Amino acid sequence: MAEKQQPAIGIDLGTTYSCVGVWHQGRVEIIANDQGNRTTPSCVAFTDKERHVGDAAKNQMGMNPTNTIFTVKRLIGRRFWDPSVQSDIKLWPFAVVEGPAGKPQVVVKHKGEEKKFYPEEISSMILTKMKEIAQTYLECPVKNAVVTVPAYFNDAQRRATKDAGLIAGLNVMRIMDEPTAAAVAYGFDKASSNSAEKKVFIFDLGGGTFDVSLISVKNGVFEVKATAGDTHLGGEDFDDRLVNYFIAEFKRKYNKDITKSPRSLGRLRSACETAKRNLSFLAQTTVEVNSLYEGIDLCSRISQARFEELNMDLFTKCMEIVEKCLKDACTDKASVDVVVLVGGSTRIPKVRELLNNYFDGKQLSRGINPDEAVAYGATVQAAHLSGQGSREVQDLVLLDVTPLSLGIEIVGGVMSVVVPRNITIPTNKVQDYTTTYDYQTDVCFRVFEGERAQTKDNYRLGEFSLRGIAPALRGVPKFDVCFDIDANGILNVSAQDRSSGQKNKITVINEETRLSDEVIEKIIQDAERYRVQDKECRKSYEAKNTLERYVYRMRNAMRNNSITSTLPFMTKMAIEEAVRETFVWVDGNQFPDVSESESRLEQLKRICAPIDHI
Repeated sequence: MAEKQQPAIGIDLGTTYSCVGVWHQGRVEIIANDQGNRTTPSCVAFTDKERHVGDAAKNQMGMNPTNTIFTVKRLIGRRFWDPSVQSDIKLWPFAVVEGPAGKPQVVVKHKGEEKKFYPEEISSMILTKMKEIAQTYLECPVKNAVVTVPAYFNDAQRRATKDAGLIAGLNVMRIMDEPTAAAVAYGFDKASSNSAEKKVFIFDLGGGTFDVSLISVKNGVFEVKATAGDTHLGGEDFDDRLVNYFIAEFKRKYNKDITKSPRSLGRLRSACETAKRNLSFLAQTTVEVNSLYEGIDLCSRISQARFEELNMDLFTKCMEIVEKCLKDACTDKASVDVVVLVGGSTRIPKVRELLNNYFDGKQLSRGINPDEAVAYGATVQAAHLSGQGSREVQDLVLLDVTPLSLGIEIVGGVMSVVVPRNITIPTNKVQDYTTTYDYQTDVCFRVFEGERAQTKDNYRLGEFSLRGIAPALRGVPKFDVCFDIDANGILNVSAQDRSSGQKNKITVINEETRLSDEVIEKIIQDAERYRVQDKECRKSYEAKNTLERYVYRMRNAMRNNSITSTLPFMTKMAIEEAVRETFVWVDGNQFPDVSESESRLEQLKRICAPIDHI
């Protein structure tokens, strides 16, 4: 009974769209939102009166671009001065500034005040929306969730995503790699019916990230052999190419710079996204934006061939990553049994053509919905972890891998690898180190993630020190450094001095990019305040709508001669005046207080009592 009251959900937290599913009545159910759509835009918009999330937020993009936040997944777990962040913010209509400890923050105007939000906060608002969609469908509270991330997300990005879940009031049971989730979606139904091993290649090209994984599927066991990807490659980049193309064309034709107007930039981006989607099934399409900039219209045609030319280097990069993954797995492409397409950007014809050619004409599997596959797999894993679902769900075994090498900096700034990439997780690796000079009493361990020989070229996760070491000659003391990676792909590091037996366990929390516990607690409190405000806004809407419906009903009744003919003249005039005044009040008050709407409704009902029963 408890399991039914507290089901676990699977959430695909996407760059452009998010999706949520639940194991319900013996199967995975992908849940539609309040608009009837099974995917929800990963957008948050702020106005003078309220906050919108999802479809309502995306509708604000054209008229309220500076306060409509999208693609925030590209900021999460990154530093402000990261080259990819700097590249993105040039084409975003909303402002991004450097916050505490070099973290990026988005700046919006909300209720007349300037507000700054961390990427984790915006992501938590999207996760909260997905949680609410599930709760509305299930008619019960939801606490537990499996949230997916790109396979190539580093430690900081994974931790930041988990923090976003915490702020949203979710217990994130597992951070799951997106291609692994997609493999589960593909192989789940087939696992029980076919005992033969299959090598499944997942090609996941979404809105903002690109991942590929080679996964072995046999008897319900999903073992990742290798993974590769790029956390900054996807549909948003294809949109950027179109935006830059039309910015240049507009400047060439009219000598006007669209980038000076955030509103123009936001409207152009929306039009370019639509054009990109159209070019997946049309040879050419028209990009048309009325009064784009300084009263000048944009009306231009673009062909599928031109779109492909603008993005060919990105498409080629995808194929290079495919080749790298197979090389890491020590597998040739002929050994791959199935190539599964995941992510909305796999609908682009040129992408499919290049992939089909690379695999020598092998049929690409389109049997699963590319927009819902990741959420489907996350839902199966959520059911498994929560003890729900069928026997096949409970027998499910996932063996994932580390996407990047992890190690310690040694003398000369050299990266000493402790955990090589594509090692199956969870894992525990121990390596011994020593002192670098005589009578050293403190040792500092700097932890890095990446594939370059020098640590300066890799990603710094953090550092910690082991103190109180007995003085000795260089090379005599020995320290065992243990790298422990959990099922979420999150790293913990510990060090032990062999001579004293003293052990110091330290979690590498990446203090440079991760929010502190105090900040997270404050954000949770802010999130609760926003939840209360949103609830009040909904109450205001509902009260106003109730009043408005009643006014319309009374007005229609007064237009019925068979009703009005029986009314005394003064009563008729009083009702008409009250209805007219209420109409004026409703039109002039977008967000009235609940009490005022209810008061006017009661007052109007008293006046309209003679016809209210009709």
